[in-house]
Amino acid sequence: MPKSSTIAMLLFGLLFGLLSFNDTHASNLDDLNRALVDAVERREWKRSQELLASDPESAKQTQPDGMTPLHWAVFHGQTQLVRQLISAKADVNAKTQYDVTPLSLGCMQGDSRSVELLLAADAKVHETIDGGTTPLMTAARQGNRSIVKALIAKGSELNATEKKGQTALMWAAAEGNQEAVQALIDAGADLRMTSKSGFNAMMFAAREGRFEVVKSLLNAGIDVNEVMVVKNSKGRSPRNGVSALMMAIESGHLELGLYLVERGADPNDQRSEYAPLHAITWVRKPKTGEDPDGDPSPRGSGNISSLEFVRRLVTAGADVNLQLSNPKQPGKAKLNPKGATPFLFASKTADLPLLKLLLELGADPQLTNADGCTPLLAAAGVGTVAVDEEPGTEPEVIELVEFLMGLGADPSMVDKNGETVMHGAAYRAYPKVVDLFAKRGLRPEIWDHKNKHGWTPMKIAEGSRPGSVKPSPAVIAALTRALQ
Repeated sequence: MPKSSTIAMLLFGLLFGLLSFNDTHASNLDDLNRALVDAVERREWKRSQELLASDPESAKQTQPDGMTPLHWAVFHGQTQLVRQLISAKADVNAKTQYDVTPLSLGCMQGDSRSVELLLAADAKVHETIDGGTTPLMTAARQGNRSIVKALIAKGSELNATEKKGQTALMWAAAEGNQEAVQALIDAGADLRMTSKSGFNAMMFAAREGRFEVVKSLLNAGIDVNEVMVVKNSKGRSPRNGVSALMMAIESGHLELGLYLVERGADPNDQRSEYAPLHAITWVRKPKTGEDPDGDPSPRGSGNISSLEFVRRLVTAGADVNLQLSNPKQPGKAKLNPKGATPFLFASKTADLPLLKLLLELGADPQLTNADGCTPLLAAAGVGTVAVDEEPGTEPEVIELVEFLMGLGADPSMVDKNGETVMHGAAYRAYPKVVDLFAKRGLRPEIWDHKNKHGWTPMKIAEGSRPGSVKPSPAVIAALTRALQ
């Protein structure tokens, strides 16, 4: 090997060794400079005590993300260590790279003793994290009343809002933390502030079924018939004019709904475009697709069935034949809700048990909507847009159609839009429903015509419809048989 190459290799080895030494030395220094904070993170309490006692300045150590020994001590609920770190001049307002302070951690954990120590050491109560979240909001969501009161006593702003416009009271109400809610009410929090989405504390509580919170808010002066003001609402929820009663019903909190009626809520309120008895139809049988007017089946709460709820709501004054007066106009081929009764809505969802109860309670099965659509037309499928999204299986629809005709419903009725039961069956894509009407003697001259949109039942079956352009061969075959 040439002498020059040997020298080069020796120099390279020396340089590599120096770099390795420096890296190792730096790593060792980092370990030493973070010994205490790492020990606290790992719950090594004896070692933590020894390190802090030997070097009080180690209380100011930080990890790369900004976590300090005090952060970790609060996180782990080590009150004694928190006290010692504060005595060693640890920064009580230190922030991580996510702006998390020891105080916000204490509020998150519900650790009232650590929070008291931090506040006594002048921890700032107005520092925010996560889009404007204050320690008071965090404490309200966690639910520790003593922490909420301690923060208020230190001057926390009661009505501060985060990026979505939500306040501490709204957070406490949504989580059902009644004691925190009461503490905020007692301190003078604004009960009527609304978030950017239009919710106030009452609406959050009603949506989540927070019974005791609702009681507290009503007792504090909230009007049980106040409604949401929502701009640019889409679909049914949330929408402008929704009351706490409608919010509770649409969320499946039926026992809470009855309580609100007891407290004076109007069981016939239509300010949200719909009334409670109409809403129960989609609560019982929600749509199955992605329609913007559909909502998922609510989780609900309470010990009352939906049918018992209907019975008790009618007893409390709900009009079983209430016709909607001012809903928004529907999209193309959708069922017009204007003039619709709960019975008509229940026919559309093919809900026979509900229909039978409504009849028992005095429902008129002959009432139509503003377009002259009868319950039988709605049951057959008039107003259905997307195949397989509307509730009501084919056997359910057949059973319901036969039930309504048994009440005297006329299958030859044609509404103001030119819709017939055969148009409805084509919308639903139910060939057996087509066969049923054909066997009942429904003549083609009654139904084989264009509706308002220029569609015959056959055209609908072939794909001329909103929501779907896919043809239905089975319905085409059934309509062909009916035409013959």
